[in-house]
Formats: sequence, structure tokens, C-alpha cells
Amino acid sequence: MAAVGEPIGRDRRLNGVKRSLVAGFTLTVVALCSVAASVLESSTTRSACPQEYGGGGAGGWVPAAADIDGVDDVLVPGQPVSATICAYPGTNTRMGRERLAGSRVVTDDVLAMARDLSYLPTTGDSWDCTQMGGRMINYLIRFDYPGGEALWVGSAEEVNSCVATTNGTVSSRSYVGKAITAAHRTGNWKIEPPEHPCLGEGGRRGQDQSMVPEAPVSVLICRNAPRHKRHARAQYGPQEARSLAAALNSVDHWSTGGSCHGGSGDSFRLMFGYSEGPRASVYITERCDPPVSSPELQANLDDSVRDLLVGLAPTN
Repeated sequence: MAAVGEPIGRDRRLNGVKRSLVAGFTLTVVALCSVAASVLESSTTRSACPQEYGGGGAGGWVPAAADIDGVDDVLVPGQPVSATICAYPGTNTRMGRERLAGSRVVTDDVLAMARDLSYLPTTGDSWDCTQMGGRMINYLIRFDYPGGEALWVGSAEEVNSCVATTNGTVSSRSYVGKAITAAHRTGNWKIEPPEHPCLGEGGRRGQDQSMVPEAPVSVLICRNAPRHKRHARAQYGPQEARSLAAALNSVDHWSTGGSCHGGSGDSFRLMFGYSEGPRASVYITERCDPPVSSPELQANLDDSVRDLLVGLAPTN
């Protein structure tokens, strides 16, 4: 006989079903929470910044080199979907083991960021820097791709503008530190044009192979004549740009040592423009050894280049 208050028959069966449903719902909720936590943990881990910068200099270090097609040609190949910028502030007088100070995710401008970094000329050589002490921020940038692959780029903002930017396979000496700092601050990527058209970095992909990469559409010739305290410039179109580029590319060249000796005369900076991407600069300095240099190469000055320059250079 059933105890007082105990459900019997149909009521007992219904209560059993209810208890089973509640237990099943509880297990489902627990399982879903477990999956969500796992996804959150995976997402957090995937985009997390190292807590400490592992390099010993200004830029030039990444946690690991990526195995992605194109990394041995350009800094950021393909089409990443986002970039996480990790910042490690310090000073260039005590470099190494900077601690993480914060991060910023770039999504809307990530393709422009990847394109601009991939236009930088790459090099395998070391170079000399000025030695002024001051503030420095090392950066790690993690580019994430649609298939789950990731690529790290290391760079820095440094008072001498002398850093390495690398993906762990190839490196560039072209300076983008200020643009990275601005992107870390705002989440937007943009390389600001120089205040004067004769200034700016002037490094372009391909300048490790030739003085002037192919297909320039313009050339700006900037002349610094200290004996007359004169700074003049002249702008030309595709025909003059390609003639001057061909003459420069025909001269024997070698990897730059970063400086020349002498150079008390007039100096020229040739800024070659393109339909897309950054300009390519070439310096020509009188009585300098060697007189011709680009961000990656150096050369002597021959008659073909000299004759063209005399005809095109501004005089006032």
C-alpha cells in the first residue's frame, strides 16, 4: 500500500519522466558550457600575446617562423583576416625581455596592413645604426588566416629609426615603427605621407635585386646644394622615370654597407613613384664612395646615369 502523499500509477510515471528530462537538460547545459569554455579558451590562446619579448634588440624577433607559402619572399603573404598587435615598451639602452603592456586587434585594415608590409624590401644583411639612446617599443604582430594558420611579424619603434622587421624567415630594414604605434593606439592602419615630398622611407620590394624595381610611372628628383643653401626638386613622368631607372639598373651593384665615405658636394634623392605601393628611392652623392645607393644596394656612377641626371636635375 502506498504511503500517504506518494503518487501512484500514472502520476508516478509522469514524475519519473520529469526527473529524466530535468537530468538530461542539466547534462546538456553542462556540456554546452564546457564546449563554450573550450572554444573561448582556444580563441584566447590563438590570439594571445607572449607575456615577454624574447628578442635582444630593436625588432627582429618572432616566437616562431610560419610555414606559409610566400614567407621567404615577402613579410606577409596571402590574405589574413585579422592582426593582433602586441606592445613591449622599453628603452634602447637596456634592450631585451620587455614585458607585454597591451594589445590591439586590427580587422578592417588588415589587408592594407599586410599589403604595405609586403611591399617592404627584404634583406639578409646586417647594417650600421646611429647610437642615440631613447624610448623604444618592440612589437609582435600576429596575422591570422582563414584556415587557422598564423604568422608572426616582429618590429619596433625606436628613436634612431633603425630596426629589423621580420617574419622569422626574411627581414627588412625599412622603418614602419610609427605606423605600427599608431595602429596599436587606434586599431586603424595607415602609413602617413611625409611632410615634404623629398622625405620619407622610399623602400620598395625588389630593391634587393635592382636599384629601381620595374614599371615606375614617375620620378621626383630632389637636389640638395649646400654651397648655395638650395633645396630644389623637379617632377617627371613615365618616360623619364623609366629611362633613368634603366640606366641605374644597368650599373654593377652590390649589397649596401649602409654608408659612403666623403660626399661634400651636391646630393640628389630620386623618388620613383608607382601606380600602387610605396616609392623607391635612390641617393646619388657627389664625391662620395660609392656615390649611388638605395635601401639595399650600392653602385658606382657611370656616364649614362650622370648624363641623364645632368639633363633632368633641377637648377633652382
